[in-house]
Amino acid sequence: MTVKINGENIPVREEMTLYDLSKLYEDRYEFPIIVAKVDGVIQELYHHVQDGSTISFCTTQNNDGKRAYIRGMSMMLLKAVYSVVPKGRIEKVTIDFCLDSGYFCRIQGDIDLNEALLEQIEEKMKELVKEDIRFRKRVIRTRDAKQLFASLGMMYKSNLMEYRTNSRTTVYDLGNFTDYFYGAMPYSTGILKYFKLQLFQEGFVFIVPKKEAPTTMPGFHPSLKQYHTMQMANEWCRKMQVSTVGELNKIVVEGGLQELMLTQEALHEKSIADIAVDIAKRGCRIVTIAGPSSSGKTTFSYRLSTQLKTLGLRPHPIALDDYFVNREDTPRDEDGNYDYESLEAIDTKLFNEHLTSLLDGKAVQLPTFNFITGLREYDKPLLQMGNDDILILEGIHGLNDKLTFSIPREDKYKIYISALTTLNLDSHNRIPTTEARLLRRMIRDARTRGNSAQKTISMWNSVRRGESKNIFPFQEEADAMFNSALIYELAAMKLYADPLLFQVPQDCAEYAEAQRLLKFLGYFLPIDPHNVPLNSILREFIGGGILLG
Repeated sequence: MTVKINGENIPVREEMTLYDLSKLYEDRYEFPIIVAKVDGVIQELYHHVQDGSTISFCTTQNNDGKRAYIRGMSMMLLKAVYSVVPKGRIEKVTIDFCLDSGYFCRIQGDIDLNEALLEQIEEKMKELVKEDIRFRKRVIRTRDAKQLFASLGMMYKSNLMEYRTNSRTTVYDLGNFTDYFYGAMPYSTGILKYFKLQLFQEGFVFIVPKKEAPTTMPGFHPSLKQYHTMQMANEWCRKMQVSTVGELNKIVVEGGLQELMLTQEALHEKSIADIAVDIAKRGCRIVTIAGPSSSGKTTFSYRLSTQLKTLGLRPHPIALDDYFVNREDTPRDEDGNYDYESLEAIDTKLFNEHLTSLLDGKAVQLPTFNFITGLREYDKPLLQMGNDDILILEGIHGLNDKLTFSIPREDKYKIYISALTTLNLDSHNRIPTTEARLLRRMIRDARTRGNSAQKTISMWNSVRRGESKNIFPFQEEADAMFNSALIYELAAMKLYADPLLFQVPQDCAEYAEAQRLLKFLGYFLPIDPHNVPLNSILREFIGGGILLG
């Protein structure tokens, strides 16, 4: 047979597996091969090579490889927990969310989670790595999978199967431990060498290397504000009995979605009102809002302004984009492109002069940046602040004091906003917080800019690098953290996202990611987006709102 690898046509023998083939190529890669991409689709290494296919390999330094590593690590962790803790003492083990370089987990049941127990679990995991146990994949009828997980006491997985439209479901065996995972798994446990367990708050984290350095163990420096924000969201989800996709689907089927929508939107409004009260109480004159892409910053700023008005304040939004330096002076990134996300792309000197003048009660004419000419223009009316006026600044550098270096800290109120989803597929399959943001941006860019899903996906890694550099390091500096995630939004975005993702051609690099997202959205029962409240943050992306149109 003949296959194409890295642009070369290579003869291979029949019955050869991708694992066999990977062994012939592993010395060409700096890091271990964990899965393969075959004709644009991610495949596990146990698959046989197909004649005429185009193959590339993914290492643990690749996005798809890192996901497979986390899935394999999760299953190995679960097998170790159930091996170490006496049978019947565990009610449930949950892998909740990512926190810095770790993944926060909880063990519920009649156990005392302490250093000694965690050390036993970690040692058992190391044993499993040395044994190099195969991940065995089985495809069974979905109704059989539902019964299987019910018999194992994994009702959250059984509930997920209840609403699957696919008649077949994949389950994995690791020795005598059986579980379900969404996405490709490693070939065996031998590749899962790098990890560490550490107690944290009322649970623990398993720490793994970052994608950029797959064989180097990083430190664990979590944002406590982010942790508490996500735990509050977790607790709300538990009270509403909608912590997993299976539970959300059940609410959709039983007609309780409208109440869920209105309840969560009310929770958002209460959180925004509480922030407004805190701003008024402190007497801050400048509010800065920052967060990663597609967090809903614009809608949030509108809703915050409304709440500030109810307190007798007069908010004035200032767009940081209007303070871009002239295009010829804009710094460039490593690829030679204009780097608009760099702090140096903003005229911070002029910006601070205007802020200082406004706080001193002077009249200032604010600029407007002309993105066509690449120059600033002055065509706005003069702005002069009184005692009840307050400035609202929204932009990616809002938490960085270098942006507002001339303003005393006590005059600034910093808000960090992000879509920190705590909804998971089930207790062992977490949904990354970036998933909803990527889909939000994809839908908005297609609606407002005419961008294809392929283009949005192609830009996403660059967007995330900018966030890691300019936003995440400053999130702990925030006075308030607002979680813009909505428990129902993925189901509402499904009808918009599916057609866009199906348009991604098979012969492009973004095809595998499009297929992964389509499979992911397949777990959700769709909901009618017309039912989304008109002032919802989700309207910023799907359109039809009363705040942005």
